[in-house]
Amino acid sequence: MSVPALTQSHDDPLTRPIAPQSAQRWLGPQAPVRIHGQTYLVGFAGLNVALIRTSAGLILMDGAVPQAVSDVKAHIRALGFSIRDVKLILSTEPHFDHAGGLAALARDSGATVIASAEGVAELRPGGGNPADPQAAWLERFPPVTRLRVARDGEAIQLGDTVVTAHATPGHTVGSMSWSWRSCEGKGKRQDCKTIVFAASLNPAAVDSYRFSAPANRSLTSAFQASFAKVRMMPCDILLTTHPDQGDGRAQLTRLKKQRHPNPFIDTSACRRYADRNAARLDAKLAAEAAQR
Repeated sequence: MSVPALTQSHDDPLTRPIAPQSAQRWLGPQAPVRIHGQTYLVGFAGLNVALIRTSAGLILMDGAVPQAVSDVKAHIRALGFSIRDVKLILSTEPHFDHAGGLAALARDSGATVIASAEGVAELRPGGGNPADPQAAWLERFPPVTRLRVARDGEAIQLGDTVVTAHATPGHTVGSMSWSWRSCEGKGKRQDCKTIVFAASLNPAAVDSYRFSAPANRSLTSAFQASFAKVRMMPCDILLTTHPDQGDGRAQLTRLKKQRHPNPFIDTSACRRYADRNAARLDAKLAAEAAQR
């Protein structure tokens, strides 16, 4: 079962709490759970961290905030694994709520962190991009040093598992989503699904940010291209970085009661996720136009 959040045994510079009061809203306890095949969630009630078991070790997706690292490791142990089994860590976005724990997790596992080129450029100094739509809200986080760049569309293989990188900029310049095939059962009963761990598509921004401003139009266009890309992705199961960005909380509640049929299987989830956030961006652009 899940251990209490925010437990620190000593002062570790890589796990010092970031924005503890605001971060606490994401860190409600949640027991680790198998979603499908060898794919698990090892995060929290308001913040997803995903884990894939492969024939050559584990792939972790995102790292939560630094003060949650001990809990992520405990969740991995509860599944019968060790943090040292983690060989790769895939990053969705260089914001402190998803990337804050990456430095500690990479150190403790020996794993390499993989992100987009723009993501790597922000992970290396620990954030601080002044062009980010949310810059004024963001906290700096421990710099990540064990880094590797993934190209859009690149297939990353570990053992018997291939994860594909999908650049989905907008929420951040370096946002990257990830997809892979997950199978369970054998022979004629084998059931394979495509899982997408999607970076946020939420056009969140500080009040002064204007998506229609000339300096920001390239990011806005990239955002709109990301919506189109996610709509068209093969997608049987959608996992979002925050469960409430999709239907994750309700699906997990149903999964705890009954695994069959699996409530996470929803072939329209990626399309709805993109459409919902595209409508939010359209509303922001319309409001900006009305103010001119």
